[in-house]
Amino acid sequence: MKTILIGIDGGATKISAYLVKKTGNNTFVLSEISTKKNYSDIPGFIGNFSPLPLQRQLEDYKKNEFHLTDDEIQQGAVYVEACAQVIESIVRQTKCNNIIAGIGMPGLKTSGGKGIAVLANGPRMPQYIKGLEERLSIGNVKFSQPIKRLGSDADYCGIGENYAENGFFGDVQNAYYIGLGTGAADALKINGSLLPFDQTKVWLAKTWEMKNKDGMSLESIVSARGIQKLYAKFSNKILELLDEEKIYADSIIQFAEQGDNNAQRVCKIFVETLSDLLLERIVTLYTGWKDIFSFVNPQRQPLAQNHPYINIRFEHIIIGQRVGTLMKDGLGREQLTIPLLKILQHKINTTPYLDKTAKAHYANIEKIITFSNLRAAPALGAAIDAVIYGENNA
Repeated sequence: MKTILIGIDGGATKISAYLVKKTGNNTFVLSEISTKKNYSDIPGFIGNFSPLPLQRQLEDYKKNEFHLTDDEIQQGAVYVEACAQVIESIVRQTKCNNIIAGIGMPGLKTSGGKGIAVLANGPRMPQYIKGLEERLSIGNVKFSQPIKRLGSDADYCGIGENYAENGFFGDVQNAYYIGLGTGAADALKINGSLLPFDQTKVWLAKTWEMKNKDGMSLESIVSARGIQKLYAKFSNKILELLDEEKIYADSIIQFAEQGDNNAQRVCKIFVETLSDLLLERIVTLYTGWKDIFSFVNPQRQPLAQNHPYINIRFEHIIIGQRVGTLMKDGLGREQLTIPLLKILQHKINTTPYLDKTAKAHYANIEKIITFSNLRAAPALGAAIDAVIYGENNA
């Protein structure tokens, strides 16, 4: 029986699904068949939904107790319905209802990996897969294998970059990837193997966990949504109105080029923050954590200042997803990339945390930093993981 492979990327505002094809023993590509659904298009969507405070969510996660609010239950049902609809759309387009599906979602997952326990920009959904399976059972969708787990969209970016025909992880031993879309997705490849951030938490923190000296989370600054939120704040505009007017990160970069002071301020803060983040990644890998940032969760366990990969240097630092695409050329390169390279190079050259060997390696940072051409890396990675995970757990 014919089976199709679907990769699903769930974000804070929408969910996307792609038909994925295997092109070799270890290579995959996205097909032209895809679909997406905005959560706001689903009946019952709560436009002014407010997540529980992150600290409260983390406390519940630690206790493994989830007492969902009515709004979380309703908004969670909307998210599940959107996922069901994009799967059904791919099934209709391919005329094949026998599927293997992988799903990447943001947030901390439940212990079994089948739900979402902590989500900064949306509802907790500890029974996500169960709800999705019940919803799809109403239709005629058949699973060649069950959905085993929800994966990390960040880890899936790394898997996508590693196994895609044009991925940047494939031909290197040591690389760091940061995807800047609605949020920030971190991925790592060390000594030729993908190293999920959940396995580095003793010595390396995720971007969303860290905050700057002003108390702002790094994710809220360097992401595409963060750029938009900063601009709304500085220009005294309502974020939802920017959405309605389709004023997103690309528009704000254009405003900066045209002399808009608020947009220029956003770009400056973005560049300064991203340069600090990339310096932290370089330093922490090479010589261990140096307390460059503090943490969103004040109760987070302090990072170890030693780890098994000391003295390793990145061959590539990859910036991907929406902001990475903008930074590759055009106004994004002028307003963000060129200033970033200059500032980061200066910080590398002057930091006391790197020795001469490391500084020599990073002496031309422009050759280290690259921008991903891979569209929808998380969806591709989700599909690949579904195949690999399914084979390994058959």
